[in-house]
Amino acid sequence: MNKQNSTRFVPLLVALGIVAGILLGNFYANYFSGKRLNIVNASGNKLNDLLHIIDDQYVDSVNISDLVEKALPKIMSELDPHSVYISADEVEASMQDLKGSFSGIGIEFTIMKDTVRVIRPVEGGPSESAGLRPGDRIVSIDGKPFVGDVVTNEEATKRLKGATNSVVKLGVRRPGVSKVLTFSVVRGEVPLRSIDAVYMLDDGIGYIRVKSFAETTYSEFLAALARLNHGKFRGLVIDLRGNLGGYMDPAVKMANEFLPKNRLIVYTEGRKSPREEYRSDGRGVYQSLPLVVLVDEASASASEIFAGAIQDNDRGMIVGRRTFGKGLVQVPIEFRDGSMLRLTKARYYTPSGRCLQKPYTMGDEEDYAQDLLLRAEHGEFFSRDSIKTNGQRYKTSIGRTVYGGGGIIPDIFIPRDTTGMTSYFKDAYFDGLLYQFSFDYIDRNRQELSAFKDVDTLLHHLQRQGIVEQFARFAEKNGLRRRNLMLRKSHALFESYLFSYIIDDLLDARAAAIYVNREDPAVLKAVSLINEGAAFPKKEQKAAGRTACVARPAWSARFAWAGAAPTINPFRPLLAVCPRKENCAAI
Repeated sequence: MNKQNSTRFVPLLVALGIVAGILLGNFYANYFSGKRLNIVNASGNKLNDLLHIIDDQYVDSVNISDLVEKALPKIMSELDPHSVYISADEVEASMQDLKGSFSGIGIEFTIMKDTVRVIRPVEGGPSESAGLRPGDRIVSIDGKPFVGDVVTNEEATKRLKGATNSVVKLGVRRPGVSKVLTFSVVRGEVPLRSIDAVYMLDDGIGYIRVKSFAETTYSEFLAALARLNHGKFRGLVIDLRGNLGGYMDPAVKMANEFLPKNRLIVYTEGRKSPREEYRSDGRGVYQSLPLVVLVDEASASASEIFAGAIQDNDRGMIVGRRTFGKGLVQVPIEFRDGSMLRLTKARYYTPSGRCLQKPYTMGDEEDYAQDLLLRAEHGEFFSRDSIKTNGQRYKTSIGRTVYGGGGIIPDIFIPRDTTGMTSYFKDAYFDGLLYQFSFDYIDRNRQELSAFKDVDTLLHHLQRQGIVEQFARFAEKNGLRRRNLMLRKSHALFESYLFSYIIDDLLDARAAAIYVNREDPAVLKAVSLINEGAAFPKKEQKAAGRTACVARPAWSARFAWAGAAPTINPFRPLLAVCPRKENCAAI
C-alpha cells in the first residue's frame, strides 16, 4: 500500500522538474547573454504596444498597415546608407535590372507631349513581333485612352507590364498613317542587357562596356569575349564608368577570367558573418591578355570589387577617377507579403585588405548623399592631389602602394573636362531639352535618316545639318532664352551631346559609344597603354598615375548583393549610365 502511494506522485514530480529546468534555463540564458533577448523582445513589444495604442485611442482613424510601411524605411535608414526596406509593390521593379529580364511588351520608350512614344522595339521582343515601329505613339491601352496628364512612367509601366502570355491591346498613331492602328501584343520575357557596347577600338584592342552586374552579366561577358575573339584581339578595355553595381557573383567570375590560380579576388566579413574568401581557380582563359579598366565616381559596389581585384593583383591598369566607395554587402530578406529588406550583413575587402566603404555616420543619409558634390568642391574631379584618403597604405602583390579611405584610386588619373561648359548648356541639359530635340529631330526626319545604317555615314550627314542652330531655335520655342555667346562657347559640347543622342536612338548604344569614344581621353589613354606595352603594372612605377591625360574629351558623360550606390548627381560624363532624359524606360 505504501509502495503504491509513493509511486503515484512520480509523474507529478517529473513534470515539476521539467518546468523548473525550463525556468532555470531561461534565467541563466537571459543572465549570461546580458539580457539582450529581453531587450529585443521588450523593444518589439513596445513597438507593437504603440501601434495598438494608436489604433485604439488616436483621435482619427489610422491605417496601421500604411503606418508600418512608412515607418520601416525610417528604421532602416538609421543603420547605414545601403540597408533599405522595399515595399511589395516596388520589389519587382527594384529587381528588374538584377534579374536581367522582365515580363512586358518589349519597347524602349520616352514620354513627350503627354504621349508614350516608341524609341525602338526590343529586338526579338513581343512588340517587334507584333509590328510596332520606332516613332509610334501609343494613344490607348485595352480600349481606354492613354494620353494627357495621366501619362507618366509609373502609369505606363503599370499598364503595359504584366504576366507572361497575357495580352494587351494597343491603339497606335503612326506618322504618315491617318487612322489609329490596333495591335494585340502578347507579353513575354524581355531581356535587359547589362553589356551594351562591344567592338574593336583599334587594330586588335577590344572594348566592352558593362552597365551593371546582373544575373546574366557573366554569360553576356563570355559572349562578348567570344565575339572579340573572332577579331583576334590582343588587348582589352573594360568600361565600368557609371556602373553602380549589383550582384557580387558576376564580378568575381569576371575577375577569375584574368587571374592565375589561387589569387584572392575579394573577401567579406561581418559581425555575424565569418570571413569568406573568393579565389581564382586558374581556369580563366585570358590570364595574360593586356587589360585596362575604366572607372569614375559613379563606379560602385561590384564595379569596385572587380577593379580592386585587378589592381591589387597587379593584373591590369585602372584608369579614370576615384570610384564611389561602396563596400557594404547586402542580403535580401523577404517577408510573407512580398516586401523585402536589403540588410547589410558584411563588408567586402580587396585582396590587399582595403575596405572600400567611404565613411558614413549612422542615420545621416544627407551628408552621405552629398559626398560627390563635396568631392567636386574640393577639386577632386580635376586634380589627383585633391583626393582625400585616410592615410592607410596597403600593398599590392608586387609591392605597389594603394590607399584606403573609400573607393579605388586609379593608377592613371583622368580629370573631368569643363571646356565649353556654360550655364546655358547646363540649363538645356537639366531641362531635358537636349534629348527632347534629338527625339523630335529624328521623328521629323525618320524616313530620310533610316537610310543611314552605320556611325560614319550618319555622322557625315549630321555634320551638314546645322544641328546646334536647329537646337537653339527649338530650345527658345520651349522656354530657354537664346544666349549667343554661350552657344558659341558650348558649340562643340552641344554637338557632342546631340549627335550621341541621335546616334543612340537611331542606331543603338554601341554606335553611340563608338562615336563618343573616339575623343574620350580615358579610352585614348587605355589604347596607348596597351599599344605601348604598359598595361601590366611594374613595381618600379612608384608614382604611377600622377600624370594626367589632357586630350580633348567629348563629355561622354549565391546571391550576395554587393548593392548599388544611391542616386547620384546626374551631371556626369555622357553615356555613363543612360544617355537619355530621366523619362526614358523599357517596358
